[in-house]
Amino acid sequence: MISGLPPALLFLAGAAVVPLLPQRFKQAFMLALPLFALYALYVTPLGTYWSFSFLDYQIVLMKLDRLSRVFAYIFLIISVIGLLFALKVEDDLQHSAALVYAGGALGVTLCGDWFSLYVYWEFMAVASTFLILARRTPQARRASLRYILVHLFGGLLLFAGIMLLLAGGGGIAIGALKLEGPAAWLIFLGIALNAAIPPLHPWLKDAYPEATPTGAVFLSAFTTKSAVYLMCRTFAGAEVLIWVGAIMTIFPIFYAVLENDIRRVLSYSLMNQVGYMMCGIGIGTTLAINGTVGHAFCHILYKALLFMAAGSVLTMTGRIRCTDLGGLYKTMPLTAVFCMVGSASISAFPLFSGFVSKSMIVSAAGLQHLTTIWFMLQFASVGVIDHAGIKVPYFTFFGHDSGVRASDPPWNMTWAMGIAAVFCLGLGVFPQPLYALLPFPVDYAPYTGAHVVGQLQLLLFGALAFVLLIYSGYYPAEIRAINLDFDWFYRKGGRAFYRLVDWGLNGVNAAGERWLVNGLTGSINRFARQAPAITAKLVLVPVWWLFRVRGWPLERRKRELERGFARGALPVGVGAMAALMMLLVLYLLA
Repeated sequence: MISGLPPALLFLAGAAVVPLLPQRFKQAFMLALPLFALYALYVTPLGTYWSFSFLDYQIVLMKLDRLSRVFAYIFLIISVIGLLFALKVEDDLQHSAALVYAGGALGVTLCGDWFSLYVYWEFMAVASTFLILARRTPQARRASLRYILVHLFGGLLLFAGIMLLLAGGGGIAIGALKLEGPAAWLIFLGIALNAAIPPLHPWLKDAYPEATPTGAVFLSAFTTKSAVYLMCRTFAGAEVLIWVGAIMTIFPIFYAVLENDIRRVLSYSLMNQVGYMMCGIGIGTTLAINGTVGHAFCHILYKALLFMAAGSVLTMTGRIRCTDLGGLYKTMPLTAVFCMVGSASISAFPLFSGFVSKSMIVSAAGLQHLTTIWFMLQFASVGVIDHAGIKVPYFTFFGHDSGVRASDPPWNMTWAMGIAAVFCLGLGVFPQPLYALLPFPVDYAPYTGAHVVGQLQLLLFGALAFVLLIYSGYYPAEIRAINLDFDWFYRKGGRAFYRLVDWGLNGVNAAGERWLVNGLTGSINRFARQAPAITAKLVLVPVWWLFRVRGWPLERRKRELERGFARGALPVGVGAMAALMMLLVLYLLA
């Protein structure tokens, strides 16, 4: 039966098969697998599938409702596009890692119990690491090591929260949680780390730019969006997310403007967009949740499109910094057009996908009279226009002519970008199919005069600000530099913590060695070695006195007694006397 077949299991099995296939069948298999899974999901009615009991717990490998279905749809769509983009890469490591990664994201989205979720969560962490490592550069190796350490720590937070939840009588079924108690907070922090919520975000801008050109497409889609899904499922309405999300929309803008690496700019832009989703989850109304889910759907497509455009440039030119690029529209016209479609979408330009989803979250903030939050989201919208809407295409394809000449990428990469661009335009012009998939009935019209005019004003203001800053010379110069983020505090704080622990624990260890090992214990040891001789002298000296042995003969006998005990060789009489006295002492003690 195709209906009810978990897509996650299909992807995990497919990842194991890919390295065994001949090259001529491998490409067809990689495209057929997500398409088959997409069809299987389409014909599956809402409900629970593949459920069984294990150790008194009910394991549910597939629970399909309106929330999980829309995320599963977009994860499968982007898997098709991403695998098409990577079709000509001759690296089984990347293909298998991508399939496991996508399978883990689908598992997180569709499973119904905490145990299964944790297993899929760790599949995602490990598989995504290989998409960074597969670039095989020293920077990628270092970034992948930091990435896996961070995500294993996040997984431990999630696992500890799950264990505390179960120990406290909570059910194993995934459901809504109140942000109260250590269990809920640990689960929240584990999800927040994957969502790259500041100050837990440096792993994203550190790792994504070092991934392979094709691997970055998958990375941009799954980790943060699976965290968005899980936040929707568990902490919808948590007020802390309103302010966290609003700050998250603004904070990355300034770094994105300063960055020279195009993929690093897109990484900061990704955090900015996830901030809108976190804010919508915190607001928690039906309009806000619909806006969050719809924006996640659209964001996966246009962010993947932007990463594909950047990856195409990197593949064809070997360069990715703003200072090394420019003028590529002449020889890479299709890539330039697709990049501009992605930029228009992320800027929420009318008739593009970002407009029909982002405005729902902003409207939800306005309807809840969150005036400060509404202004913060509007300010962030202008910032997005500046760095992702204009900076990325301007410095990559226009701006100064770098003299670099490269053609558009191979057909599979071009087709992948084209399909994503069609989705961005199609959803912008016809949003109703997307609205029909959202968790709650949608009573929202994006194309009203107020929405369109207001957004066009923001777009024009952002474009004008960019032009004025460029021509006045006040726009931050694109230079080769490393911009320090919160990771500076991690490194400095880590060193300070190490020194504190080194001074504290090693200081205690040194004091213990000085006072206990060399002091008290040494004294006891020395006494234990000399105790037999001391005891014997206490007994024999009075006896020798009775026999009038005094002066230097007495001292000589003491020294002989000490040497005898040291050598372990005593006169028979002395040994017998010592044994007799020991027996007498034991008798008295008994």
